[in-house]
Amino acid sequence: MLPQFDAGRPRRSVLYMPGANARALEKARTLDADALILDLEDAVAPDAKQEARAQVVAAVKQGGYGPREVIVRVNGLDTPWGAEDLAAVSGIGADGVLVPKVNGPGDLDAAAQLLTDEPLWAMMETPAAMFAAQEVAQHPLLCVMVMGTNDLVKELKAARVPGRAPLVTALQMSLLAARGAGRIAIDGVFNGIKDEAGFRDECAQGRDFGFDGKTLIHPSQIAPCNEIFAPDAEAVAEAREIIAAFDAPEAKGKGVITVGGKMVELLHAEEARRLVAVADAIAAKEASGEGVS
Repeated sequence: MLPQFDAGRPRRSVLYMPGANARALEKARTLDADALILDLEDAVAPDAKQEARAQVVAAVKQGGYGPREVIVRVNGLDTPWGAEDLAAVSGIGADGVLVPKVNGPGDLDAAAQLLTDEPLWAMMETPAAMFAAQEVAQHPLLCVMVMGTNDLVKELKAARVPGRAPLVTALQMSLLAARGAGRIAIDGVFNGIKDEAGFRDECAQGRDFGFDGKTLIHPSQIAPCNEIFAPDAEAVAEAREIIAAFDAPEAKGKGVITVGGKMVELLHAEEARRLVAVADAIAAKEASGEGVS
């Protein structure tokens, strides 16, 4: 994994922002999303692709996004714009490049050849991607896997139903691959902007599956998403207790200890450190007041 990629950074809310909308790119600097995807692909009409590319490049170079992770989603290399997108965003200071419709590791290889050293994010949104998920996750430059649930529903000719039963297999295949390779996994979008109850239910489902966060299509979804994907206070307290117990001199060299009447292994300590790191990063962000609209 690339050295400049921070795996412990909060990625609860990952908001898509249309690259063709200059006002949206400016507004994004004030939103409380953990990460922003400045989109050159689905959110941009063909006749606006070049203008969007120029605006996104200028916005990233200008900066001012504070603690927000800034990702650029490019067009695919099988389109007229993909190669120019990758060349344009290479070396401009983005925190990562999101490659759409990744069907296998070869798609990441092709994108990387046109970039400098940006961390790669992969859209998992095709049936082929599901069967290649393990190989994609193990790509040496891949850091984050993002579920493209809208495209998956389309490709599968599936129904859009509460609970996402038609997508559960795909979600879990990608998540298993991501976790097996130590990568970050972000859940797909929820289209019902006015349906807060449905959105909260889907956030809770994604959190319970094990996703690190969720992609969003509207700023109104940020606050509930941040709330639901934030580490539980009791879980963080327990994690701190586990860390302290393993760090104690009497635990040196031990693989299993007792904490709070429970047997705890080193793998639990590793997970505890990850959880505390995310919780501390969220607390630092909130204490700074940055990103709060």
